[in-house]
Amino acid sequence: MLFLLQTPADSLATASETVATKSFFQILLAGGWTMIPLLILLVLAIFIYIERYLTISKADFDSKDLMKNVRKHVLAGNIEAAKGLCESTDNAFSRMIHKGISRLGSASLKDIEGSIENIGKLEVFRLERRLSILATVAGAAPMIGFFGTVLGMISAFNAIVIKEGNANPVDLAGGISEAMVTTASGLVVGILAFLAYNTLVAMVNKVVFKLELTSTDFIDLLQEPAS
Repeated sequence: MLFLLQTPADSLATASETVATKSFFQILLAGGWTMIPLLILLVLAIFIYIERYLTISKADFDSKDLMKNVRKHVLAGNIEAAKGLCESTDNAFSRMIHKGISRLGSASLKDIEGSIENIGKLEVFRLERRLSILATVAGAAPMIGFFGTVLGMISAFNAIVIKEGNANPVDLAGGISEAMVTTASGLVVGILAFLAYNTLVAMVNKVVFKLELTSTDFIDLLQEPAS
């Protein structure tokens, strides 16, 4: 008897959840064909964020131990050991230092500093790859949403024209629903892309600061024997 009494309530709850889920997707579908590019932009933004987040996180390297060992080898005059250490550590910091070490004895300090700076710029360019696309998504998504809004309002006004001014709320609901759904969807995608972009830019800036600090430490190291 207890099982029979609970079953209707459970069935009613399940039915309510099903109706709510269907209503949500029906609302999204009411946005019309402009929801397709918005969905594509959303997927693109998520992919770029995850891919760049993993790449930048990997590049965020603590170079203190690397610089400590490089300093020991360079001051001891063991340049080949310093090169080998950088080659065995595959990251932006080691590649930048390796470039500077490889030019020791064949270039001036100013040229070495310039070479390190060029490698650093190349590494930053690699980190910032695809971020411009994410910024474009953040700006384009709301515009597409507003374009869908215009289409929806045109549809609503067409309904009024067809009914010769006697359109009822049901006739206008489709166009107004399309207008509101596309606006909200465009703003959601744009906000998410904007937050993702700024998060990644902050992470890149952190790595850039570390690269500049490592570069300064290496140049100071090259001046130590002469001091």
